[in-house]
Amino acid sequence: FGAMASRLLLAVGVVVLLGFTDAFLAPTVLNRARTSFPLRSTCRPRTHRWTAVAAPEKAAASSEGWESFFPCPPEAEFGGNAEMRSKVEQMLRKAQLHVCNSVEEVDGEGKFQEDIWSRPDGGGGLTRVMTGGKVWEKAGCNLAVVHGTMPAEALLAANDQLEKNEHGSVGKFKAGDKIRFFACGLSSVMHPKNPHCPTMHFNYRYFETEGGLWWFGGGTDITPVYVEEEDMKHFHGTYKKVCDNHDKEYYPKFKKWADEYFNIKHRGETRGLGGIFFENLCDKSPEAIFNFCEEAAMAVPDAYLPVISRHKEQDFTQEEKDWQLVRRGRYVEFNLVYDRGTIFGLKTGGRTESILMTLPLQSSWLYDHHPEPGSREADAVDAFKNPREWV
Repeated sequence: FGAMASRLLLAVGVVVLLGFTDAFLAPTVLNRARTSFPLRSTCRPRTHRWTAVAAPEKAAASSEGWESFFPCPPEAEFGGNAEMRSKVEQMLRKAQLHVCNSVEEVDGEGKFQEDIWSRPDGGGGLTRVMTGGKVWEKAGCNLAVVHGTMPAEALLAANDQLEKNEHGSVGKFKAGDKIRFFACGLSSVMHPKNPHCPTMHFNYRYFETEGGLWWFGGGTDITPVYVEEEDMKHFHGTYKKVCDNHDKEYYPKFKKWADEYFNIKHRGETRGLGGIFFENLCDKSPEAIFNFCEEAAMAVPDAYLPVISRHKEQDFTQEEKDWQLVRRGRYVEFNLVYDRGTIFGLKTGGRTESILMTLPLQSSWLYDHHPEPGSREADAVDAFKNPREWV
């Protein structure tokens, strides 16, 4: 029983960690180099193997290639939508470069360092982290493409929106059946230095199993320490426009979902001021949902960086910095207590450096701290306790 439970936890960890944070299981780092070259992926469905080459205008930093550790699941054994698997992986790599390049441009000094790693059970990823920048004290943007087998019941733990069948499993599978799966996700957290600049998180992912199960999940959310209505109107307005381009019901539904998911239950408040969040999105064609996720991922710089540019040179007091550290403590509480990816990653032997990449460099906890009534800090707490509509 112990061995079976351990295997189940490990498989659940693969899925849930990819879905909610960059906590990917037991990778082996292949190289560590400060790079900015754009890698282009080519998934060839006929040969079922990912390959990658550096763009011709810039040389690769090492001889290790993407093809060294991302073999595509053979279609004869896996089935499913090989073309979509390829499209998602390529789109997320493009989004990773777009976000990182945009952040470096706004920062002006910081550069992302890149870890290329492999997962022994199948797949690997690119972890890109920047520390000690002029604007951001810590920023990460991490891609994983993983595949393998998992117990059928692990799917229910990975996606609580799936319906359970009469066997206590999902789809055509019985409990204990081994299911081949593929998962690809891009996740990011950005922690600025200035307390007037908000933290931002996003994650977009695609999951597929043999037997025809597939879904998209993800979202983008923002965590300021002070309420700036103009900033929130811009951020939420950007994502409302993205959502409306695909379905008028998306924004109100996904905004509410974000407010509910990023809730720190023991505090009775949200981690930040929301955004959009969705899971098990499969009610349209894969192509239609892919188009939505692509626009949402590529919209991250447009939604977030104008807010940063507006405040990155703004003066701040020590009291405002202290308040930022208190709110960073709330961020830590959510990630370590409630975030599914962090919890499963730490329990199942995940890559600690990637799991804890989401945490800020500094945070604080003040005993029984309450902001002064009528202060900007008190207004922020009210917004965290009572989610507001911004657009």
